[in-house]
Amino acid sequence: SSQRDLFEAIKRGDFPRWKLQIQIMPEHEASQTPYNPFDLTKVWPHGDYPLIDVGYFELNRNPDNYFSEVEQVAMNPANVVPGISFSPDKMLQGRLFSYGDAHRYRLGVNHHQIPVNGAKCPFHNYHRDGAMRVDGNSGNGATYEPNSFGLFQEQPDFSEPPLSIEGAADHWNHREDDDYYSQPRALFNLLSAEEHQRMFTRIAGELSQVPEQIQRRQVELFTKVHPDYGAGVAKALGLK
Repeated sequence: SSQRDLFEAIKRGDFPRWKLQIQIMPEHEASQTPYNPFDLTKVWPHGDYPLIDVGYFELNRNPDNYFSEVEQVAMNPANVVPGISFSPDKMLQGRLFSYGDAHRYRLGVNHHQIPVNGAKCPFHNYHRDGAMRVDGNSGNGATYEPNSFGLFQEQPDFSEPPLSIEGAADHWNHREDDDYYSQPRALFNLLSAEEHQRMFTRIAGELSQVPEQIQRRQVELFTKVHPDYGAGVAKALGLK
């Protein structure tokens, strides 16, 4: 299995590594792009926003204890370092809430105290109590800020940067002004003739299992992307 292959590769020192890259779009350009830059079904063209290398991600050891290091882990996209904030991507916004809720239900409100989830660098706040609080609950110190006891203070330099939002809140059909075809067309134009043919054959193999009327409707969609796209799939299906 792939899981066994991964485990054995790490065990023998053949560490898998993934390059980490980002794209940066100036905030003022987000409202000017012909597509919604926060729609996860769209891509930012690399020619306009090139990939920037920022590091790599490497798995260099296997878990010592599966329960403590895997079963209790609480991955959450809301966990970010100071200076990074969140885009208005609707899928991301939903996950910022749902992941934390799932972990609070599964592991408890203080799941961040479990060693595998704890911050590498100690940090201080005035959070108190809750089930399974195991760090002494900050003793008998003050539980508020500002205070007169010389305890840690709020650090405004690390506050979340502002997110500019504008526009009217209204009900509308988001399909009316969405662009479903320009980005697939750009990708189609990047493919070679051999890649086109493999794609036509693969798609036709799947569509051959459905009624002809559905095949023709799907070919119409491919044609809107590019005439050669629709014609290639139709030919592979044997449609006239």
